[in-house]
Amino acid sequence: MANKSVFASMKGRLLPQATQCNAEGAPAYAYSDAHALAQLAVTGTFGGMFYQSPQDELTAVLNAAEAVDPAFLAQTAVYARRSGHMKDMPAVLLAVLARRDPALFRLVFGRVVDTGKMLRTFVQIMRSGQTGRKSLGSAPKAMVQDWLNTASDRALLNAMIGNDPSLADVIKMVHPKPASAEREALFAWIVGRPCNLARLPRALQDWIAFRETGQGEVPDVPFQMMTQLPLTSAQWAQIARNGSWQMVRQNLNTFLRQGVFAEAGMVDHVAALLADPQAIARARAFPYQLMVAAQHVDPEMPREIVEALHDAMELAVRNVPQVPGSVVVAPDVSASMTWSVTGYRRGATSVVRHVDVAALVAAAFMRVNRKCEVLPFEFDVRKVRLNPRDTVLTNAERLAALAGGGTNCSAPLRLLNKQRKAPDLVVFVSDNQSWVDARGGRQATAMMQEWEALKRRNPKAKLVCIDVAPYGTTQAQSRQDVLNIGGFSDAVFDQIATFAKGQSGPDRWVREIEKIKI
Repeated sequence: MANKSVFASMKGRLLPQATQCNAEGAPAYAYSDAHALAQLAVTGTFGGMFYQSPQDELTAVLNAAEAVDPAFLAQTAVYARRSGHMKDMPAVLLAVLARRDPALFRLVFGRVVDTGKMLRTFVQIMRSGQTGRKSLGSAPKAMVQDWLNTASDRALLNAMIGNDPSLADVIKMVHPKPASAEREALFAWIVGRPCNLARLPRALQDWIAFRETGQGEVPDVPFQMMTQLPLTSAQWAQIARNGSWQMVRQNLNTFLRQGVFAEAGMVDHVAALLADPQAIARARAFPYQLMVAAQHVDPEMPREIVEALHDAMELAVRNVPQVPGSVVVAPDVSASMTWSVTGYRRGATSVVRHVDVAALVAAAFMRVNRKCEVLPFEFDVRKVRLNPRDTVLTNAERLAALAGGGTNCSAPLRLLNKQRKAPDLVVFVSDNQSWVDARGGRQATAMMQEWEALKRRNPKAKLVCIDVAPYGTTQAQSRQDVLNIGGFSDAVFDQIATFAKGQSGPDRWVREIEKIKI
């Protein structure tokens, strides 16, 4: 009989060899140009990361944006904004596109720059010179002018919130030609020039009068325009009633301090808004934003509000796929995952860490797939007691509390192989910077070797690797049974669902982006 150990090693050699090293210098697999751009587009935030500086990240993004076809660049910018719910990244891709293909740039501008904040971000990026030029150029200038002339009065008032550049700076920069006397008056007021106040939007006239007298109804203007004015609890309550889902979520503690929940009906109103499925969808909320709100509410917050946040979380993850067969989710709880999802940004660092996102995904899967096994890992698999009947937020907090240690992405698969288990679906959530299991040379990663061993027991098994950091490598190369996908939004669940059902291949994510009509 042939030597089994020899032929077993021959089988291992058929696995794909590592193509590059990760941030820890360990063997890893590089993404294709298109996949690399997509992964950066939905995870990059240009903050200081555990393994990467903001400038290093920008360099990687610019290189990836230059490597793909302009059409795919345009599609990725739209996807990052509309499905990935990203902010700075779509604006950077749009700025690169403005130089590479002005015609495509014009076609997708309005789908990426859909708010005043996005407009100011785009102008800031263009003027920085980081994407190839410091002036706006004819096409970008024309599109900015068009946005200013066609935006609603409300959109312009919202655009006034923020600086560097301010909306006044943008108007002075591009000199839009107003199409009406009313818009001319509004532009003049924004930049501080004399104007006919009677031609200003009604809401703005009301705000000016309210600011001077403190009398009358609270004007329907952006919340930030009211925060410096002396208001009664009843007036704060009116602001809360007029607020969007995101605004209310972000200001729950403020409303509590201002006595809003002591006003008749306000507890019920806010609780209903927070748990409204349509409001959640319109807000394009990350599930982890609800985690933030729930973790940081004042201990005195009315119970109905806290319960509404938990209900909202259940709604936000409702499209987690229910997978037939056995499911294992492996959240990475290593030290590198304790970094903020936005990276370090002075005055704007998110309290949410990558490990919180990983824990949230794991808890959401267990909530929908009650027999799902969760294997948190760092150096090795950690033990944790979870109850699928507990809320998503409760289980996520228990998992996130495990954070610390080195990264060993093969550990969960090694444990499954040791226990002779072969689940139908394994989902990893990690930054993919595995090093504890690194071996010399460019042979297949330890994770791929362990996955191959599991596949011999269950040939139909599928592996999904959700990448939550913009580092550009993976521990499991994409193939028919391995899906690599990136991002924080619940859009990743749709991709997992179709992949788990055998309705798509490993390139589904890139194909979805390519389907976007320009």
